[in-house]
Amino acid sequence: MTAYWCERAWVEGGPRDRVRVAVDGGRIAGVTIGVDPGPDDVRLTGLVLPGFANAHSHAFHRALRGRTHDRGGTFWTWRERMYEVAARLDPDRYLALARATYAEMALAGVTSVGEFHYLHHDRDGTPYADPNAMGQALIQAAADAGVRLTLLDTCYLAGGLGTSGHTPLDRVQVRFGDGDAHAWAERVGRLADTDGVRVGAAVHSVRAVPAAQLPAVVRAAGRRPLHVHLSEQPQENEACQAFYGATPTALLAEQGVLGPGTTAVHATHLSAADIALLGASGTTVCACPSTEADLADGIGPFRALLRAGSPLTVGSDQHVTVDLLAEARLVESYERLASGERGRLTPAALVDALTVHGHACLGWPDAGRIAPGARADLVAVGLDRPRTAGIAPEQVVMAASAEDVHSVVTDGRVIVRDGRHVLGDVGRLLAAAIAPLWEDV
Repeated sequence: MTAYWCERAWVEGGPRDRVRVAVDGGRIAGVTIGVDPGPDDVRLTGLVLPGFANAHSHAFHRALRGRTHDRGGTFWTWRERMYEVAARLDPDRYLALARATYAEMALAGVTSVGEFHYLHHDRDGTPYADPNAMGQALIQAAADAGVRLTLLDTCYLAGGLGTSGHTPLDRVQVRFGDGDAHAWAERVGRLADTDGVRVGAAVHSVRAVPAAQLPAVVRAAGRRPLHVHLSEQPQENEACQAFYGATPTALLAEQGVLGPGTTAVHATHLSAADIALLGASGTTVCACPSTEADLADGIGPFRALLRAGSPLTVGSDQHVTVDLLAEARLVESYERLASGERGRLTPAALVDALTVHGHACLGWPDAGRIAPGARADLVAVGLDRPRTAGIAPEQVVMAASAEDVHSVVTDGRVIVRDGRHVLGDVGRLLAAAIAPLWEDV
């Protein structure tokens, strides 16, 4: 049994003073409010929040940070740079990059990450001796970094979608594909859950998975988390409407993809009917505002989706920044810019997006709360920093950043103490993993 005495802690929807959290076997055994610290208690200053969930990650995109801003262009031209990095990865390189990327997330308070994983095979599309070697590298990376992983193994079968139909995978994309949904499902079936890993599923997009293949993905996913990129670009909507006679949202609904176990990522360019379909089905929506800004994607209708019935989560996606507090804050900021109104989402709603809703959509419904029986995930945010001094604690999400996180506990294990990760110098790890991927580029 370990006890953490928190100067303040987020309990039952808001900050409470002087909170003792007893932890036993990686679970919260008890929460006592308004008590003084005991002689053996571990003291956590500032405000202690439940662990953050990064609901959408492409770990290898971390190598693109600060490398793609010199040519202008669009999402589609940025994608070519992304493919260049993808072509240089193998299981060993991916392990090094993902380990450092997940450690950076842990420094920012992330205790669970959803990895949208489609980099499956060797460069020419040939499976590795272990067909899940790349996925196993991600599993090992998360374990080393001390974060739980939901491996959203992604079905990716076509190179794109035009007005005349789907196109074949190109030479870079062949390593993403398994031939058809049944072969994809057979490969994924070799992976198994553990205490720190959930194996989920993903549809890359309506561009990359033909409609006829979608029901097989849904059946294979079963009760596991199922995620899908949705309407990130107007071009996707136009092509889907031209070929299928439906919006991407309507197509997914027709094929049984939407529902409480599904998360739609981005959901940026939606009609009123799309919003109603997502909300009525209980489909979760994951906003990735730093990526959507970086790639000039647009601003999603996130308050409308929340009001329609879709739980809201956030993800750092391509990791232009790894700061989940900032991602949550940007959701509100972009709502203000689009509407001309402040207070579109309350600070408490943003904390829920960061915590309880995020973990739930990744298959960890027992995380995201500081309550008896929950997983012992604690994130201590300093309230005496230049960014946070003088703030009202209940509005911490509107002021604090990743740099203000000083201590992180995941499943009862201390991963970050005094701003330092158990792996040591994370900046050095990142630099060493990224440099080889840009040699001779």
